[in-house]
Amino acid sequence: MSENKRLFNFTAIRNAFFSEVSIGITANALLLLFHVLWFFLKHRPRPTDLAIGHLALIHLLMLITVGVIATDIIETQELWDDITCKAVIYLHQVMRGLSLGTTCLLSVLQAITLSPRSSWLAKFKHSPSYYNMCGFLLLWVFNLSISARLLISTVATKNRTSHNLMSVTKSCSLLPLSQVFRLTFSMLGIFRDVSLTGLMAVSSGYMVTLLCRHKRQFQHLHSTNLSPRASPEYRATRTILLLMSIFVLLYLLDCVVFSFLGMWWKIDPVHLCLQILVGNGYATIGPLVLISTENRMIKLFKSMWEKESKCLLVQE
Repeated sequence: MSENKRLFNFTAIRNAFFSEVSIGITANALLLLFHVLWFFLKHRPRPTDLAIGHLALIHLLMLITVGVIATDIIETQELWDDITCKAVIYLHQVMRGLSLGTTCLLSVLQAITLSPRSSWLAKFKHSPSYYNMCGFLLLWVFNLSISARLLISTVATKNRTSHNLMSVTKSCSLLPLSQVFRLTFSMLGIFRDVSLTGLMAVSSGYMVTLLCRHKRQFQHLHSTNLSPRASPEYRATRTILLLMSIFVLLYLLDCVVFSFLGMWWKIDPVHLCLQILVGNGYATIGPLVLISTENRMIKLFKSMWEKESKCLLVQE
C-alpha cells in the first residue's frame, strides 16, 4: 500500500471515528436529559425507562473514554502516567460490560411488560423498580470485579522496546499475567458474554412469539384488510427488538470478524481505529433508534419550549 493511500485511509477512518463519537455523545446526552426531566417532572415512567436512561449514561461515558483512548492512539502527545492509564482503560472496559448487561436487562424487562397475566413472568410486573435496582447492582458489582485485573496489569509505557508489554495505546501497555490468573478472568468474561447474550436471545424470541400470537388473534377477530394501530407496549417491543438485532450484528462483527482478521493484520493506528469504530457503533446507533421512536421526547421538549416562550412574552 502506497504511503499516500495509507494516509488517505487513516484520515478517512479517523474522521469517521470522531464523527461517530460526536454524534453518539450528543444523542446519548439528549436521551439521558429526556429521561432525567421526565422523572423529575413527575410523569409516570415506563418499566423500561430507568434501564434506557442507565444505558444512555453508560454509552455516554463509554464514548467519552474511547474518544480519549483514540486521541492517544492517533495524536502525538505526552505520555500518561500509571493512574491515568489505569483509570481510562478500566472505565472503558467496565462500560463495555455494562452496555451488554443493561441491553440484556432491557430486553428482559420488555418481555416481562409484554407477558400476559397468565404467564409466570406476570408476578414481576408488580415492583419493576425493585428488580431494576437489583439488576443494576449485580451488573455493576460483577463488571467492576471482572475488570479489576486491568487495575493491576495496566501501566504507563516507559520502555517501548520491552517484549513483555502488550501495547494498548501509545501511552499504555498491559503487563503479562500468570496463566492461571489470565485464564480465570478470560473464563469469567466468556461466561458473562455467553450467558447475557443467550438470555437476550431467549427474551427476544419470547417477545417475537407474543407479537406473532397477538397478530394472529387480531386477524381472527377482525378483517385482515384492517391495519390495527399498535399499542405503545407493542411499538416499544418492536423498537427494542430492532435494538437487539443491531447489538447482536455489531457485537458479532466486532468479536468474531475483527478478532479473526486481527491475527493477520499488522497492529497499527488504521486497524485500531477501524476496530474501535465498529466496536462502539452500538453506543451511537442505539440512542438514535430510541430517539427516533420516542414520541414523548418531542412532546416534552415542545411543551417546555411553549412554556418558555409564554414566560418571555409575559416578561415583555
